[in-house]
Amino acid sequence: MKSGSFHRVKNMVAVTLVVATALLSCKDDIPLSDIAATEELPTQKIENMTVVQYRKGITAYIVDAPLMERYTDNQAPYDVFPSGIVMKGYTPEGLLETRIRANYAKHVKKPDEEIWEAHGNVVINNYINGDRIETDTLFWNRLSKRIYTHSWVKITTLDLFMQGYGMESDEMARNAVIQNPFDSYAIVRRDSTEIPYIDTANFIGPLLPQLK
Repeated sequence: MKSGSFHRVKNMVAVTLVVATALLSCKDDIPLSDIAATEELPTQKIENMTVVQYRKGITAYIVDAPLMERYTDNQAPYDVFPSGIVMKGYTPEGLLETRIRANYAKHVKKPDEEIWEAHGNVVINNYINGDRIETDTLFWNRLSKRIYTHSWVKITTLDLFMQGYGMESDEMARNAVIQNPFDSYAIVRRDSTEIPYIDTANFIGPLLPQLK
């Protein structure tokens, strides 16, 4: 090997060692908390998200959220909705039946389980029967098609309202039952002349005669 080539190789080795040493020094200077924090950063963000799921060509569910953050670095990937969420469920005929809104939501999907969590000012409306459910936390098991909570809950129907702890129902909130109701509940007395409940979410008005 010529003397000039030897010196060039020697210089390259020296530069490589300097760069490697600098990188290791920088790594040692990074706090462990900051390294751990990078693992908690979302891998994907979607703003003004709308997801539509169909059943035999008819809308089955719609999910609206100002922001979705997806985390995939964990063993169980999950999505969070830190700015709130609105979920709508439709009948097989395509009528809006159920609406769920919350300040925060989380979605975890595993091979054998799929759970939605809703937290903060959770309100469930069933527009078909006129029921309204209010609670602090709600869980939705997509596989069993059940919604439930262990928290305080209030149910208001056309005839009464009751409160208690714990609730379970089908996913459309058609038959919600409070598991530990309070001793007292209120019955709403209805006037016989009162107009019956109208499904305002799907009501399109009376059929008017066509002009000839």
